[in-house]
Amino acid sequence: MYNKLTDCDQHFHKQNRTFNINAHFIGPNPATSFNPKSVYPTINPSAYVGPFSSIIGDVTIRRNVFIAPNVSIRADEGSPFYIGANTNIQDGVILHGLAQGRVTHDNEQYSIYIGRRVSCAHGCIIHGPCKLGNDVFVGFHAIVLNAIIGDKCYISPQALVTGGIRVRPNRFIPAGAIIDTQEKADILRPVPESSREFAEEVQLINNEFPYAYSVLFGKTKCSCGLTCDTNTIKEFLS
Repeated sequence: MYNKLTDCDQHFHKQNRTFNINAHFIGPNPATSFNPKSVYPTINPSAYVGPFSSIIGDVTIRRNVFIAPNVSIRADEGSPFYIGANTNIQDGVILHGLAQGRVTHDNEQYSIYIGRRVSCAHGCIIHGPCKLGNDVFVGFHAIVLNAIIGDKCYISPQALVTGGIRVRPNRFIPAGAIIDTQEKADILRPVPESSREFAEEVQLINNEFPYAYSVLFGKTKCSCGLTCDTNTIKEFLS
């Protein structure tokens, strides 16, 4: 088994340090017949984009948003996307939108609109057209497609919410539930206190990550998407 350390690895291994380069892809969507305008994402400087994540097209990301590793935000078909302040998009989450269909917020049209303080947990899929209100929690591997979710709703793991429905604020969607008619959406119960507390805890934890990870990887940012620690690079090259 090949196990030889590179010169770079050896240099930092001896000092019990890592060689951190935060590589991700941020770029415009390709011009197509269904989306002819190529647009570069707009990302607030206080947001953090993790390693191996992609942000493509007309995507607006507001203050202190945390984009974890291996996230795909691809506004190349349906667009634009909007992600509100203090929202966290966790590992493996996918955001994509259909070419047809939009949601409305403040008289503006979006393929995907995500409000403030939203948690999109590991592996969930948010597929436009859809809208997530403020303080919404979307659990592991849940799917939201063609739906409008009210403020403070809690979508449990592996649930499916679809069918053009509207979910009233503060509604709880159980694990594995399929909510695909308005009748099902209308009888959902309020969010239990335990779930509300869990969602708030997730928010508090993830709100610290944008700044903390920026410090870890360094403030030096290249237009190609790399982020690194200038002192580490200088030390390695010296």
